[in-house]
Amino acid sequence: MLAKLVPILIALVIMGAVLSVAALMLIVLGQDWDDALLWILSAVMLGSGLLVVTMRDIIRCGLAMIVCFLALAGIYVLMGAPLLGAAQVIVYIGAISVLILFAIMLTQTKDAPSRLVFQTQAVPAAIAAVVVAILIALAVVATDWGELTERVRLATDRMSEVLFEQFVFPFEIVSVLLLAAVIGGVFLAKREPGGPP
Repeated sequence: MLAKLVPILIALVIMGAVLSVAALMLIVLGQDWDDALLWILSAVMLGSGLLVVTMRDIIRCGLAMIVCFLALAGIYVLMGAPLLGAAQVIVYIGAISVLILFAIMLTQTKDAPSRLVFQTQAVPAAIAAVVVAILIALAVVATDWGELTERVRLATDRMSEVLFEQFVFPFEIVSVLLLAAVIGGVFLAKREPGGPP
């Protein structure tokens, strides 16, 4: 029972640390609510992301992944890109997460081995995650971000003009690829069991 609570406790500790930074920014430093909300959404995203990779129940991992994607959509909206936030909700939460959960529920069998392949790769995955985190930290420190006087808001109409005027050909290629993937998925789902491959 205690082993099941360890990932949740670790996620709560990380979320508490990030939320305490947000409270410190609000109370002591006098920052505005936008900065504190960024920290709160970051805490939710980090905590739920940690739950995704540490929990044993794969359905709960999928639900934690939905919370992680929702917090990321909130960060997109907070950063002045509501179109990206809406796309995050529609594509990742509305389509991909639900598809993953349905695939898990429909294909999960009771006679599966107790120790799955991804459970044996925890140490190499942790090492790779630390290496990627170090590379990202080095890139962030080495980048000259150039401070702006005010927050930039990207209007949705301007983004759609850029998407459909300058990038209309790649947009159509992606739509054809998605249509081919849907047709292939329907073909594989309709195939009779025991029929030709």
